[in-house]
Amino acid sequence: MSETLAVVVMGVSGCGKSTVGKRLAAELGWEFLDADDYHPPANVAKMARGEPLTDADRAPWLTALAGALAARLAEGRGVVLACSALKRAYRDRLREAGAGVRFVYLRCDRELIHQRVAARGSHFFPAALVESQFATLEEPDTAVERDVVVADGSAPLSTFTAAWARPRLHAMA
Repeated sequence: MSETLAVVVMGVSGCGKSTVGKRLAAELGWEFLDADDYHPPANVAKMARGEPLTDADRAPWLTALAGALAARLAEGRGVVLACSALKRAYRDRLREAGAGVRFVYLRCDRELIHQRVAARGSHFFPAALVESQFATLEEPDTAVERDVVVADGSAPLSTFTAAWARPRLHAMA
């Protein structure tokens, strides 16, 4: 790809953002960032208590994420970020990092997400919050958000390769 990109792998908790993001980053030879690492301790504690985050809770987090993406884009370094980016306003905030921001939305059904989140033992995000993720989710409208690729989050991990990503992401450039 001629343009440096920041690819945000997005979707509800449990859709596979980190797993797919790490794979894509490794195959593309890019840095991987996990948005969970940017949450302030108060946000993590709130979610661990089973309380969904508000837009106000997310605002400084999104600012930090946009800054991290902007820094890498300015340095000419490709990056993959695993981030829920549930609302269009959140995606728009991340887009402010630069023209090279693209999204891969991992779409999954509720039942699969409930199963996946319940099976995770060591994550701070409890299964009780899954429904709040779906309530917050504004699925991207690719007719309007032309920088979004929609992918089946239930597809095998082997689907998500550099060969899969490059033509889709390049077509948006």
